[in-house]
Amino acid sequence: MVREPALHESMMRPLAAQAPESTVAPDLAPLRRAAAWRVPEVIFWLIPLIAYFLFPKSLSLLSQIAITALFALSIDLILGYAGIVTLGHAAFFGLGAYAAGLLAKYGYGDPLLGLAFAAAVATAVGFLTSFLVLRGTDLTRLMVTLGVAMMLFEAANKATPFTGGVDGLQGVEMTRLLGVFGFDLYGKTAYWYSVAVLFVLFWVARRIVHSPFGMSLRGIKQNVARMPAIGAPVHGRLVAVYTLGAAYAGVAGALLTQTTQFVSLDVLAFTRSAEIMLMLVLGGTGCLYGALIGTIVFMTAHHFLSDLNPQYWQFWLGAALVLIVLFARDGIMGIAQRLQARLARRATP
Repeated sequence: MVREPALHESMMRPLAAQAPESTVAPDLAPLRRAAAWRVPEVIFWLIPLIAYFLFPKSLSLLSQIAITALFALSIDLILGYAGIVTLGHAAFFGLGAYAAGLLAKYGYGDPLLGLAFAAAVATAVGFLTSFLVLRGTDLTRLMVTLGVAMMLFEAANKATPFTGGVDGLQGVEMTRLLGVFGFDLYGKTAYWYSVAVLFVLFWVARRIVHSPFGMSLRGIKQNVARMPAIGAPVHGRLVAVYTLGAAYAGVAGALLTQTTQFVSLDVLAFTRSAEIMLMLVLGGTGCLYGALIGTIVFMTAHHFLSDLNPQYWQFWLGAALVLIVLFARDGIMGIAQRLQARLARRATP
């Protein structure tokens, strides 16, 4: 009986020696390698500089492409990475547009202040509505997002003294950007301003998706039931990314208001959400660049096809989208990635 405690201690000593004294830090090297900028990306971001000199008379269209690309990027964050389907994301785009417009109309026309205010309004509404959107399944989310957008559309339509109703919000006057650059008729300031904001927010989004937070979003999209088992707070992550997507959409709406100095009721329309979804499907979801490339291809095709055939341009654009869905379900970026993989296999001896 006297030897039992000693025996017990001798059995417990190896177990105590095996217990780790500190938690092993996760290996972030793969994320750092994925976050490194590659040569094709640098070349891609030289396109705005080249386009400025090649198409000096189309700066207004190029600005619209940059703004719409930011809007498409906001949906890619919530759909492409987190798998949250939505048909009413134009609600946040419109909120940002009206927030920046009303701020400028009543004497606060500083562009950066307008961006910050629009982002704050869209973020607040996105956070509050996220608890409704994320409650159900994909079909429920579609209905809730569409319902929120419809309510805001009717509210803007009825609040004519503030929003201008169907006539639009007029009297939007912007001051000089950074106190130096004025918004000229040629659209030079508007173009560089839109491209700069797009690049900065793209850089932020790129850092986010190549972080542990971004990896957890991919895991939630692939298998939402398994993620709580590894300690990932699923609901909190979805609320965070949905709120972030709303903020990005609000900034895009504010950019549209500031560069055109007008807000129409169309910014809250369902068609705007539908077109953005088409651009994202065309470019490819879940890779960020798909949103940008899809927007460029869609809006360029829209511009040229509507000039060639004003009555039936939608037929040809629709046919192209059907072919993309049938033969390239991952969009243009999916085609490029498969082609790159095939060339890599052929180059390997």
